[in-house]
Amino acid sequence: MKKNLMTVVVLALVLVNLILTAILTITILPETKKANELITQVCSAIDLELKSGSVTSSITNVPIDQVVTHDVNGGESMTVNLKESADGKEHYATVAISISMDTENEGYKTYGETLTDRESLIKSEINRVISEYTFEEFNADQQGVQDAILAALQELFGSDFIFSVGFSTVTSQ
Repeated sequence: MKKNLMTVVVLALVLVNLILTAILTITILPETKKANELITQVCSAIDLELKSGSVTSSITNVPIDQVVTHDVNGGESMTVNLKESADGKEHYATVAISISMDTENEGYKTYGETLTDRESLIKSEINRVISEYTFEEFNADQQGVQDAILAALQELFGSDFIFSVGFSTVTSQ
């Protein structure tokens, strides 16, 4: 008799636990959805990506047979003065830059085939972006510098046919 009474008590406690869990789920779930919507709105208002990692470009979506690379400055290095550091010394970066383009993109048909005609515009944008970084910032986040150059070039051309910017050589002092 004592065993049966304990079984009934345990069963009652399990049912009470199940009911309380259902009530908690019903009350917390809508609040969680509202919080997720708020976070999404805030991120879109300040133009953040919700994906982790650095830049989310279409590099993984472009088949290798549609990729064309262009060496800026004919593959020669460019020397760019960096923003003044806290140490008060002048620093510079010497970089050789290569850009990757999608040949199937409409922007490539418009600009990509005659990119050498716009070489001075590209070098000017690269120079402008790199010179915004201090020596420490440049060395700490070279991928961030490449992403900033990519964004500047995409804005310059008004197209995303350029999907990747890379440094083939980098020296900073």
